[in-house]
Amino acid sequence: MSTDPRPIGVFDSGIGGLSVVKHCARMLPHERFVYLGDTARVPYGNKSAETVQTYSAQCAAFLLSHDVKMIIVACNTASALALDMLRASVWVPVVGMIEPAARSAAATTSNGHIGVIGTRATIASDSYARAITHAAGERRIDVHSRPCPLFVPLVEEGWLDSPATRLIAEEYLRPLVANGIDTLVLGCTHYPLLMPVLSDMLPGVTLIDCGSCAAEEARTLLGVEQTPPTAATQIDLYVTDHTPAFTMLARQFLGMPIDEPVRVSVDNLQLPSVR
Repeated sequence: MSTDPRPIGVFDSGIGGLSVVKHCARMLPHERFVYLGDTARVPYGNKSAETVQTYSAQCAAFLLSHDVKMIIVACNTASALALDMLRASVWVPVVGMIEPAARSAAATTSNGHIGVIGTRATIASDSYARAITHAAGERRIDVHSRPCPLFVPLVEEGWLDSPATRLIAEEYLRPLVANGIDTLVLGCTHYPLLMPVLSDMLPGVTLIDCGSCAAEEARTLLGVEQTPPTAATQIDLYVTDHTPAFTMLARQFLGMPIDEPVRVSVDNLQLPSVR
């Protein structure tokens, strides 16, 4: 176990980052987590890079006020647009979604054809393609990216295995299948809830969950060996706006009972000077 009793901070633009917390709780069962969902300003995907960086800095400042020992950016858009800024601005380790998943995908593929699905903003940033190419080194890797904007509302509606979901998934996945991918990166923290459908539709394709990869990265950085949980993981939940479906969806993402989140404001927060 880690000898540092401080919590791990996690933030996302909304609720999807709780799928990352679920993986963290499984791999780091003795840790305490502080989660901030910026539900008042979701989604980040249609904001400018400057705005995403501002929001990310405010979320990080909130987590640092809770004396966290690490920050996990459980949002692919923020990971693509604000990770470097955060790493240069804070004194604790910062883990994003993209690099760990890219390394896993590059190590997993056998035929060199990797698919990436995500929101329009994540795919447009080309962050996964660059990270996968970098992780592959001199090996030739072809990255086939595909935005899947309808997956998030389908998940939030609870349509995880409906005929409509399967029809939409088939449309999104068709060009990736045509390109012969053997590995698919789920580049959005909502998408793991669709893994049963995606696995069924993509036999023989390995699915890479960016949240699971990030949790493994956090565990490695903390130098903690995985141990079986001995008690319920403590998760302190905060949101910037109470949304009607948050608690129901949070329980679905986490797979465990939770308390009502506490509403907070982060609009006026700023990152302190680096120590």
